[in-house]
Amino acid sequence: MDFLRAASITAVVFGHWFISINHWEGGVIRSTSAIGVTSGLWLFTWAFQVMPVFFFVGGFANLVAYDSTRRRGRSTWTFIRGRLERLLRPSIVFLGLWAVVQIGLHHADIGAPTGPRLWGETTLLRGMRPPGATIPFGPLWFLGVYLVVVVIAPLTIRLHRRFGLWVPLAMAIGAGVVDLVAFSSGVRGWRWLNVGFVLLFPHQLGHAYADGTLARWARRRFWAMVVGGLSGLVALTTPWLFRLLGDARFDWFPGIGHYPKSLLGTDVEAVSNAYPPTLCFLLGGVWTLGAVLLLKPRLDRWLQRDRPWRFTIVVNARIMTLFLWHMTAFLLALLLLWPLGFGKEQDSTFRWWLERPLWLVAPGLILLGLIAIFGRFEHGRTPREELTGRLSRR
Repeated sequence: MDFLRAASITAVVFGHWFISINHWEGGVIRSTSAIGVTSGLWLFTWAFQVMPVFFFVGGFANLVAYDSTRRRGRSTWTFIRGRLERLLRPSIVFLGLWAVVQIGLHHADIGAPTGPRLWGETTLLRGMRPPGATIPFGPLWFLGVYLVVVVIAPLTIRLHRRFGLWVPLAMAIGAGVVDLVAFSSGVRGWRWLNVGFVLLFPHQLGHAYADGTLARWARRRFWAMVVGGLSGLVALTTPWLFRLLGDARFDWFPGIGHYPKSLLGTDVEAVSNAYPPTLCFLLGGVWTLGAVLLLKPRLDRWLQRDRPWRFTIVVNARIMTLFLWHMTAFLLALLLLWPLGFGKEQDSTFRWWLERPLWLVAPGLILLGLIAIFGRFEHGRTPREELTGRLSRR
């Protein structure tokens, strides 16, 4: 589980840096995704949409931590406070520093004012658009959602212990019903209910893994998850099924007549599978988690080696810092490289592809520096102390 957490966040960082198309117009810096303008790159999202894996690990960790807290005779609030502290301590440092930067930009009149508006002509942000798909705050939507998940974890654990796997089944059905109602009625606001159904679905499966329910499953069930998830994705993202609906399908899904293939928001597609999540996003999680559980025996053996285990420990020791600051590192790289003529391609051209290694190495080096500066706020132990402690326990 430690490895899955480290690998999923590393994949998020890699994905955000790799697929970025940058825009610097009218004093505003932002990024969009190359997936929406690149034929075939949507397949990348089927393999690397790792948010379900992270929520799965969160469900496992929350149940284990909750049980440990209760065994020590401590309250539910102690559990919630302990989980929130790990998330909020580095987050407050991140937001505090960026608040100072924003105040400086306002006073120096640098960058165009964006939003949201606070009072009069004063806006909260300057030089960058509000979250979601922006530099450097875009990933923070996930943090906000996960904070809510931690707070309600005692309730989700109670539901799991009473109803077991009926809970994620109900969530999957609920996700389908929400999509049906929202798309067919044209009232797209209903889609936001799937933030709960779709993202809590893998979290509940994490509870089932923590108490041994999934561990007792035969491998054929995990194969069924892989085959069922991929089959569902193929069916919902190709025209043949939706042709039965006639021209109404273009009212549901403008321009394509079926769910988009990408499992990320791309800023160019009329419908997104990710913001808010759809049934397709849930099916992506089904097949991914089935594959992870099938690979578990091999991963266990591989993690007996020192190098993979050291990677796991070091990344987990600063995982919140890595997540919070990775788009700040990308922004600093953009500020350095843009005047040199890099990062200006507005489509996935040949030059854009040639620049990809640069946009992994440059922000990567900057991020190492940011982790060295701000990682101390995550918790008391350094990565070296964490590594030594875990290796000794192992």
